[in-house]
Amino acid sequence: MRYDYMIVDVFSDVAFGGNQLAVLTDARGLTTEAMQLITREFNFAESTFVLPPDDPAHAAKVRIFTPARELPFAGHPTVGTACALVMAGAQPAGEFVLEEGVGPVPVTTRKDGELYTARLRLDRGPERPESVASAEDMAAVLSLPASEIRDVFGSGMGVNFAFVEVASSEAVDRSALDHAAWRRVLADSWGSQVYVFAGELRKGGEIYARMFAPGFGIAEDAATGAAAAAIAGAAGLRHGRDLAFDIRQGVKMGRPSLIRASARVEDGKVVEIGVGGATAFVATGQIEVPDQLLARG
Repeated sequence: MRYDYMIVDVFSDVAFGGNQLAVLTDARGLTTEAMQLITREFNFAESTFVLPPDDPAHAAKVRIFTPARELPFAGHPTVGTACALVMAGAQPAGEFVLEEGVGPVPVTTRKDGELYTARLRLDRGPERPESVASAEDMAAVLSLPASEIRDVFGSGMGVNFAFVEVASSEAVDRSALDHAAWRRVLADSWGSQVYVFAGELRKGGEIYARMFAPGFGIAEDAATGAAAAAIAGAAGLRHGRDLAFDIRQGVKMGRPSLIRASARVEDGKVVEIGVGGATAFVATGQIEVPDQLLARG
């Protein structure tokens, strides 16, 4: 059986930048095994599969896969799928809700001429680990001198990350994942995904980042919305006030992306996190799925 798909580039306003995403806009009948195999076939950081919602008031249910596993939530697949549904005429631009593994995720979409943008909203604060790796261990993971590590902390919004602040954007670019050190320090830890950044986590600030996720089958990610949500939540808790900042990612890979992240804080608690950006159309097509990978009935 043939299934329609779209390819979009997320957190970029032009094609061939940002983070690639394959969206199967009607995935009814596909088994979980089929979704995983299709994701490996596209070999993007993530692919999404759109299904009818459990709650008819919502727009759709979305399942998100990396080449190695299914995720309960991810930012660039949420933003990209929302824009793809508007591009395909399946949803009008505006606000609607996508059902994901973490629960309902409200998304606000806009269409300005040929420019499509979306912003997801999470109405809660981040999860934090009880402990994190030492600066020395994280320096070894990133193949950097320990003197260049400024801070290490963990934060997650359905997907957990080890965040490493370094002294400069040049240090970010010099980072190289040492897989032996990663296996020793992070592979079985609370947050095995490594997000290295430099810049200002403040209102009106900008950070420059890279993200490595070998546990998800992702050597390096061009734009990581789930990490943007998690670091915005962590920054909101740290500063105790509302803030919004930009994230530049994917530059070293030749796929520059721009993510806009925000956190709203009330009484010292993060009550809302937002992540948004543009999505560019790339292609449509069909994929043939063998009958043995379809759900019976």
